[in-house]
Amino acid sequence: MKKKLILGLGIPALVALCAIAVVGGLYYIDNKVPGFEKEYVLYVYPDYDLSRVKDSLCSGAGALRPRSLDRAFGRIGTAGQLKPGRYVVSPESPSIYVARMLAYGWQTPQQMTISGTIRTRERLAKKISSQMMVDSAQVCGALYDADFLAAYGFTPENVFALILPDTYQIDWTASVTDIFDRLKKEYDKFWTKERIRKAELQGLTPIEASIMASIVSGETLKDFEYPKIAGVYLNRLHKGHKLQADPTVCFCYDYTLDRVLKKHLQIDSPYNTYKYAGLPPAPINVPPKACIEAVLNPDEHGYFYFCASAAFDGTHKFAVTYGEHMKNAREFQRELTRRRREKSTSET
Repeated sequence: MKKKLILGLGIPALVALCAIAVVGGLYYIDNKVPGFEKEYVLYVYPDYDLSRVKDSLCSGAGALRPRSLDRAFGRIGTAGQLKPGRYVVSPESPSIYVARMLAYGWQTPQQMTISGTIRTRERLAKKISSQMMVDSAQVCGALYDADFLAAYGFTPENVFALILPDTYQIDWTASVTDIFDRLKKEYDKFWTKERIRKAELQGLTPIEASIMASIVSGETLKDFEYPKIAGVYLNRLHKGHKLQADPTVCFCYDYTLDRVLKKHLQIDSPYNTYKYAGLPPAPINVPPKACIEAVLNPDEHGYFYFCASAAFDGTHKFAVTYGEHMKNAREFQRELTRRRREKSTSET
């Protein structure tokens, strides 16, 4: 009788122990065990539901235990708290961490890179929106919004001076205001007292330095030439000469010209530096930081002229006098003519 009683009490205890072991095992799996095959960048848009997110985790990250994800999502209440964002899921992440990450918005910052040739607001807006959740129309609207830009000390005309090409760490879900706040923060950080002092030594404000840098940027793709070309234009500016910069004429024609001809130099625009002395009203593109640094730290020389090299390697030949400059220009023109004839002969 006593033996039966002990046996009767032992079975429920054994069942309870087994239940505890199962619950404990599942808890351990959900909270401690790595749950994915590979690292995966998960983008959650505002219209995503938990089912779509789970499908993405299974197909993209290779979720090892989909049921573990379901348990973790249920425990945290992720379905009702799902936050849009950019999330990096690592192979070591357990299910519960991913559930919390999505519910609490633990985003991994996006790298927003502004680089390359940017000549229009539309191009800038597209470059930003292609990397962020924000729509390009919203960014473009801000770039044309005088009231919005006034809060940052800029206008739609000179806003390119605010933009410093670089790679920024910023939440993928950042709003237009968040993005411009960050750009202004980096602008203020860049323009130290020392850089402002260097600009003043050239007779320039920070915005004017960016205007000059945009002209330098438009002249060459060779960054080692930036300080030398900056020196040429600063020499002209300080002597009261017209800048006579072809990139400003191209700007007047919305960059539709293949070549700048004499007839193009007659266009009546404050950006036409062949017609009007001094700097144009605003930057003609978004200049790289290296171009701004070249304006602040130009080569000191006596050059007032430069033209494309007859070597056709993208470099330029520099001259002190106009006669020397014309000699270089004729040398380039002769080589250009020779190459065109050679090409014409080979095609016939």
